[in-house]
Amino acid sequence: MNGKPLQGAESAERLALDVLLWIVAEDDRLLPFLAASGLSADTLRESAQEPAFLAGVLDHVMGDEGVLVACAGALEIKPERIAAAWRILSPQPEDDWA
Repeated sequence: MNGKPLQGAESAERLALDVLLWIVAEDDRLLPFLAASGLSADTLRESAQEPAFLAGVLDHVMGDEGVLVACAGALEIKPERIAAAWRILSPQPEDDWA
């Protein structure tokens, strides 16, 4: 991945899939993710097709700065790119409720 800005949900989803692949590459990362998500290894692949799940993947990484930095380093990107993808895929609060 390069340093170009993310261009919409499709780019954010591709980055989230890269993050997911990084998570599943090692049991030390995968097992806590499965425990937090309530998924099993068998249901992980099916869930990866859902944009809401991909937002959850990024939410998981964003929830721990050490994990975020390690993931960004492994993917050779800045942590801000993961944060940008997370903002794109995460539901936004309704302005009408104010």
